Amino acid sequence: MMQTYAEYDSYQEYSINLADLLLPDHWPVEKCRFAFNFSKGLTITKENLQETGIPCVNYGEIHSKFGFEVDPLKHDLKCVDPSYLKSGKGSLLAKGDFVFADTSEDIEGSGNFTHLNSTEPTFAGYHTLIARAKGDANTRFLAYVLDSASFRKQVRKSVKGVKVFSITQAILKNTSVWLPPLPEQTAIAGFLDDKTAKIDELVGIKRRQIALLGERKQILIQNAVTKGLNPNAPMKDSGVDWIGNIPAHWEVKRLKFLCSIGTGERNTEDKVEGGKYPFFVRSQTAERINSYSYDGEAILTAGDGAGVGKVYHYIDGKFDFHQRVYKFSDFSKLGGKYLFHYISRTFYSVAMLGTAKSTVDSLRLPLIQNFWVPFPPDHLEQEAIVDFIDEQSNKINAAITIKENQITKLNEYKTTLINAAVTGKIKVA
Repeated sequence: MMQTYAEYDSYQEYSINLADLLLPDHWPVEKCRFAFNFSKGLTITKENLQETGIPCVNYGEIHSKFGFEVDPLKHDLKCVDPSYLKSGKGSLLAKGDFVFADTSEDIEGSGNFTHLNSTEPTFAGYHTLIARAKGDANTRFLAYVLDSASFRKQVRKSVKGVKVFSITQAILKNTSVWLPPLPEQTAIAGFLDDKTAKIDELVGIKRRQIALLGERKQILIQNAVTKGLNPNAPMKDSGVDWIGNIPAHWEVKRLKFLCSIGTGERNTEDKVEGGKYPFFVRSQTAERINSYSYDGEAILTAGDGAGVGKVYHYIDGKFDFHQRVYKFSDFSKLGGKYLFHYISRTFYSVAMLGTAKSTVDSLRLPLIQNFWVPFPPDHLEQEAIVDFIDEQSNKINAAITIKENQITKLNEYKTTLINAAVTGKIKVA
């Protein structure tokens, strides 16, 4: 039985089973091979992209930036040389065309696409497939169909892969779409434009709230490790411009006088999340048993690459680490966790000011050794600051988790609403 939107408008779970997909009797279903003309994007690489020229949408932007729709007049796209208007005109898009990413690193991304919402000359780039609707279909309605759970399940059921999933023309051509009469397509598209825009607005509000909570956490930690917990404490000039005033009884010392600083010995290319080099390796392979290079509390940070400036604190050691990873250990005048809180909030932004300009960010040993650290000499005060940071951070993290869960629910609701509308399960007019 068809529901009205008011009856459906709740956060109820809505389960879609493609095998049991039921559409209104007057909605014809056809294979995509008959509903679209297919072609490929430009045979280019990243090296062919430039800042000016003809806008070009590539598979990475479909996955990460401009999924569902793209407008080169609003969205920042890389470009290709205008000469491709002659040599690659088969990959030139028209308004309403769909551009699919032909590979995905996960099954969930299989079928990701963008919909060109502009008449501006735009190319489909590398690793993309173009689908151009035949006939008088409302391409906005088709965009919602292609984004629906019912259509996505068809694609995910067909793709194959382990680390990379390939989406071919054959797969897309063998999927099915449904096309109600044009007035119904237009009504459903207008309905979903209105409702999804409101959901997206709510999601945007939640994301901004999360960003503000993150900023609040950063400020809280920064103030605690540079000003202490007593707002009435007498202050003095630290002597370091970017630190400013600190409590009068605090000290300021270079990092090399507060801990041991060293690098790893392993030249492994093992990859872990968070950086170019692994911060630690706990593999229990035969050649590594009882051969760990360090055992104890330590703070680690990458010396260069994508992870530069990111800081990790390990209470229990027994690990190996790469030769381009710096290790701070043997804490005497201040606790390891206090130092971690301080440098994790300041190390990257301040330390990078002193690095040589290059294409790869890097941290040099002299800069690290001479990095200034303010701290209370009393370990009890250090511990009180750490306890305060942990307590407040836990509260903020809990609030962020609530917002993230709300975003998840909103996105789930959006998915079910789209699927219900484009399969005729709810009445939109």
